[in-house]
Amino acid sequence: MPSILLAADSPLGHVLDHGHVWSEMQWVGEFGLSIHMVMLFVSAITLLAAMALAAGRIATGPESIGNQRYVTKGRIAQIIEVLVIGLRDQMIEPILGEKNTRRWLPFLLSLFFFILVINLYGLVPLQDLQDVFGLYSHTASGEKLFWLGGTSTANINVTLALAFCAFLAIQIHSFRELGVIGWLDHLTCGLFKSSKIVYPVIPVVFAVELAGVFIKPVALAIRLFANMMGGHILLATVIMLPTLMGLQGGAWLGVTFATGAFAIALTFLELFVAFLQAFVFMFLTAVFLSLMSHEEHEHEDHAAEEVHEELAHAHAH
Repeated sequence: MPSILLAADSPLGHVLDHGHVWSEMQWVGEFGLSIHMVMLFVSAITLLAAMALAAGRIATGPESIGNQRYVTKGRIAQIIEVLVIGLRDQMIEPILGEKNTRRWLPFLLSLFFFILVINLYGLVPLQDLQDVFGLYSHTASGEKLFWLGGTSTANINVTLALAFCAFLAIQIHSFRELGVIGWLDHLTCGLFKSSKIVYPVIPVVFAVELAGVFIKPVALAIRLFANMMGGHILLATVIMLPTLMGLQGGAWLGVTFATGAFAIALTFLELFVAFLQAFVFMFLTAVFLSLMSHEEHEHEDHAAEEVHEELAHAHAH
């Protein structure tokens, strides 16, 4: 197994964004294309094609086929349908409510499936396969250039861009639901409209809540980036261990079998993490949206009124 991983000399080489054929082409422009950028386009095209195919097989068929017209055809389409229904009914709607679920379900599902496809592509050793079959080029310095490969979500720039999309959605939802005054009141935990008794506290609360507005999406980006980066580095390290240790003969063979078995187990773990991190990113975005909904704001106003009444009562005494 270590002999297959020829595309890099170290575990980091299988994760970081390095040499690519696209950067040598004149038609891609002055800045070229990163290999992770290419994988983003590949993932997007794959997702659109898979969803178009699944939509056709999920759609209700003609009346001539009877009850079979309601049956989804094909395993992939059935899996996608189960995922969509499960996420909508069990995860998103209980948090956002029926109205906001209809509004934000396409965006949230797009986040989930897009990140999932990127993560799954990261488990395919595309760079190593290109190296095995000689489908690569060289720079003047001898660096290998590949067409495809890598995990785009192991790039902090990609996860920050995804988090920025979530940030925009959260702020659009906030202003749409609460308005400017309601948004300010939310960032003061309902104290903005309260009595002068709590006015000195408002700047402190506002500063903390305003920082949270930016910290939440940044945390989404770092969580996704760190999990994908760390997992792939660990997997590559385990597979390349016999080569990195410089073993030979029987010792090399024994360690290779041991690390190979462990690598298979890690691959299944990474497959689970690919689904988990896509779900966590989508689910936390839904949670942040719900925190800025009108219903949640009403609860905060009610809590603030109770705090105000207790303060006024204590002040009177």
